[in-house]
Amino acid sequence: MGPGSSVRHSLHCVTVRVMLVLAVLCPSLLWPSETPALAAPAPAISGLHVSGNQILNGSGQTVRLRGVNRTSGEYACIQNWGIFEGPTDDTAIQAMLAWRIDAVRIPLNEDCWLGVSGSPSGSEYQAQVKTYVNALVANGITPIIDLHWTHGQYTGNSSACSDVNATCQKPMPDMQYSPQFWTGVATMFKGNNAVVFDLFNEPWPDAADNWANATAEWTCLRDGGTCANITYEVAGMQDLVDAVRATGAANVVMTAGLTWTNDLSQWLAYKPKDATGNLMASWHSYNFNGCVDTACWDRTIGATAAQVPVVAGEIGQNTCAHDYIDKVMAWADQNGVGYLAWTWNPWGVCGSSGNDLILDWNGTPTETFGSGYKAHLLTVNP
Repeated sequence: MGPGSSVRHSLHCVTVRVMLVLAVLCPSLLWPSETPALAAPAPAISGLHVSGNQILNGSGQTVRLRGVNRTSGEYACIQNWGIFEGPTDDTAIQAMLAWRIDAVRIPLNEDCWLGVSGSPSGSEYQAQVKTYVNALVANGITPIIDLHWTHGQYTGNSSACSDVNATCQKPMPDMQYSPQFWTGVATMFKGNNAVVFDLFNEPWPDAADNWANATAEWTCLRDGGTCANITYEVAGMQDLVDAVRATGAANVVMTAGLTWTNDLSQWLAYKPKDATGNLMASWHSYNFNGCVDTACWDRTIGATAAQVPVVAGEIGQNTCAHDYIDKVMAWADQNGVGYLAWTWNPWGVCGSSGNDLILDWNGTPTETFGSGYKAHLLTVNP
């Protein structure tokens, strides 16, 4: 989510659960020696690739990604109490299928994946992520792996924490670890093109720069390096695309815009190069963002979606209703844009600090945010 989401996650963690710290740590930097084999994807999601401004499957059919975010993989481990909140087994996935969800975005933590900090981390963290991804694929759901919380100390404008470790959202990925994260993820999932990679959650080098120089901010997004008021070396979207492709993985990748990826106004001009062509744009839309009406969507998001696939990796609103996401989805359906609602977690949160889709892991929808979104999915997803 956008500004303040780290605080929201922390509040959720404190208010809705008390969990024990897992007692035994695995070696932090080793790859898992025994992990499940890659699941065989269902035909509908096998061989995903980009063609023009559409995502197609291996049979040449158009694929629209419409589903939910399944958060906790970014914060549970770094808070030392687990990896995923709640169940991730087939029963839990069947609850998603009852909503006709066909894509699940999984936010992850860079430090935990690499064993830099957090518990469980390293091989144990990787193995559980792989198991969940495999289970989704086996059930015909497209997993979107999202790099959400990253390393690097940042205390400037809109800072969510002062910690160098991956304990909150940072304005940009870091050169120290982010390419290494994507090398590992891409190595694990190459050959299974049912899995999509969202290279970085919500960049905001423009906020770090106090929106002083748009050209420099878009250049930072693409090229990384030394960026205004960011004190660590930044990995740009080009660095992360290159890290993925160097492994031989041809999976579809999503790259974001500016302003917590609400701004795609210059995405086409600053998109990274990708020899595979399997590149699409990531957009987030909440009622408290800057671009919140059809005129803005037509001018910026629509112009991008006319040339490349666009998926709104997060949509939501800070009320209990669903009027705003209804407008987003109606526009997205008309323009071939996918969307995933925030969030499939039963935190009991409604109002200024966010919204939840479900009351329990059985998929009972909240009123009316969850029930409205479920009703829409039942209408548009066959």
